[in-house]
Amino acid sequence: MNWWHKLKKNPLARLGALLLLIFYVAVIAADFVAPYNPYDPQLDGSLLPPTRIYWQNQAGQFIGPHVYPTTQGPTDLETGKRELKRDFSKPSPLRLFARGSTYKLFQLRLPIGPNFDLVELFGGIPCDVHLFGTVGEGKINLLGTDEQARDQFSRLLHGGRISLSIGLVGIAVSFPIGLLVGGISGYFGGWTDAVLMRLVEVLMTIPSLYLLVALAAVLPPSLTSAQRFLLIVVITSFIDWAGMARVIRGQVLSIKEREFIQASQAMGANPFYIIIRHVLPQTATYVIIRTTLAIPSFIVAESVLSLIGLGIQPPDPSWGNLLSVATNASMLVLQPWLIWPPALLIILTVLAFNLLGDGLRDALDPRSLQR
Repeated sequence: MNWWHKLKKNPLARLGALLLLIFYVAVIAADFVAPYNPYDPQLDGSLLPPTRIYWQNQAGQFIGPHVYPTTQGPTDLETGKRELKRDFSKPSPLRLFARGSTYKLFQLRLPIGPNFDLVELFGGIPCDVHLFGTVGEGKINLLGTDEQARDQFSRLLHGGRISLSIGLVGIAVSFPIGLLVGGISGYFGGWTDAVLMRLVEVLMTIPSLYLLVALAAVLPPSLTSAQRFLLIVVITSFIDWAGMARVIRGQVLSIKEREFIQASQAMGANPFYIIIRHVLPQTATYVIIRTTLAIPSFIVAESVLSLIGLGIQPPDPSWGNLLSVATNASMLVLQPWLIWPPALLIILTVLAFNLLGDGLRDALDPRSLQR
């Protein structure tokens, strides 16, 4: 376990792992962490800035953290800015484990229906306790609200479920294909190798961006979010596995000449058994590192797809479609709180995976393990 000790001593790898742990725990428990339902609008709460937290009442007395009911007033026609109206007569205290909208704890839904719709496998336990919230009419919008008066922080957490899970599902689809094709090609060689590698080269020449734009133009807009999610996974996996197959093929070409492989062949073992049981496990170091570096590409792909209209579409949130408001110049100037949080989360997630991948690469390097 020398590699594990080397990984723990790498501060950047630890930072990346900590960020990913925080992000994944937060989005898995999004119903509990988010103070509001991501689909529920607030009355007269369109495009509110992040809520200001007060500690003293209007008389200057300390009463603890609280907020006041806030709504949008008239818009200044010259600057485009809106006046905020706060009702200072109704302070709403902030509380941990506050009661709010009802959700189902441990609910499990998967896109396995006849039309790849979400099917509820476990109904969950009804619950209305949230990590934090307010008591009274005031709302706590940590990152403001969007154009439909929905809490941006809640939508960001629920959108992370799609953006962070799509990478895991993507590698679960593409990596087995890349491993198997690369293993078969490198082990058998000959015409099998020639045919499979020509197929890989054809796939690698396909311009992914143009393919995605073309698909966005021909696919029906009536697709559900579950169908779009699966579509994104299939498209990105179809493009991604070819590069991995080439690398695995090169590694297998050298691994199959080792003595333990030749001994298995001499004992009459089935070629596919040798590939799966003896050859592919020898590529585990590369696969682990490639996994941490491939997941960010799926996350970025989802963001791009949502931006061009092929990905997850509103009202369902994802980091990609939350970032799409950046195409509106007025939003950049007047409502920046709608843009920088999803952009920052995408950047931090990609950076965290890369830091962890670099740490794993250094820790698993055979030359470093010998020192």
